[in-house]
Amino acid sequence: MVRAQMLAVGLFVAFWVVVGLGLFFIAIRGGVSGAQATLRTQARRRGRGVDIIFVIVYVGFGIALPVIFLTGNHVNASAQVGGIRLNSSERAGRDVFAQKCGFCHTLAAANAVGKVGPDLDMLQPTETLVLNTIANGCVQNAAPNATNACLGYGTMPAGVISGGQAQDVAAFVARVAGKE
Repeated sequence: MVRAQMLAVGLFVAFWVVVGLGLFFIAIRGGVSGAQATLRTQARRRGRGVDIIFVIVYVGFGIALPVIFLTGNHVNASAQVGGIRLNSSERAGRDVFAQKCGFCHTLAAANAVGKVGPDLDMLQPTETLVLNTIANGCVQNAAPNATNACLGYGTMPAGVISGGQAQDVAAFVARVAGKE
C-alpha cells in the first residue's frame, strides 16, 4: 500500500516535471510556432525509439497515473474523516448515523444535511449527551430537570437505536462534530 502511494507521488511529480520542461521548451523556442517548427525539422531525424518513449509517457501519465490515484487511497479514505482517523466503532457509528440519524441532523462528517433536529456540527455534543438523547429522546417544552429536554429544535423519539449501535454513534458524533 505504501509502495503504491510512493509510486503515485513519484509519477505525479514526474508529470509536472515533464509539463514544466515542455513549457520551458516552448518558451526557449520563441513560442508555440517556434516549437512546432523545431519539432517538424527534428521529426525527420528522430528514430523509432522516440516514438516508443512518447507512447510510454503518454500511457503512463494519461492512464496509469489517474488509475493509481483513483483506486490507491480508497482504504485510507474510508478510515478517516477530515483528517481524523476513525477506529472501527467510530466507522460503524458513521454508517449507523447515515442510516438512522442523517435525515434529521446535520453533520458534515457523515454528509448529512437534515433540517429537523439540531446541527450537530454547531452543537458539538459530548458522547454522554448523545447517549442520553438517544436513550431518552427529546421533547420540546419538557418539564424542568427532565432527562428528555431538547438542546435544539424538533422532537426525537427515545430509543431510535440502542446498545452497541448507540455507543458507536455517540463515539462518532463526539469525535467529529464541528471538525470538518
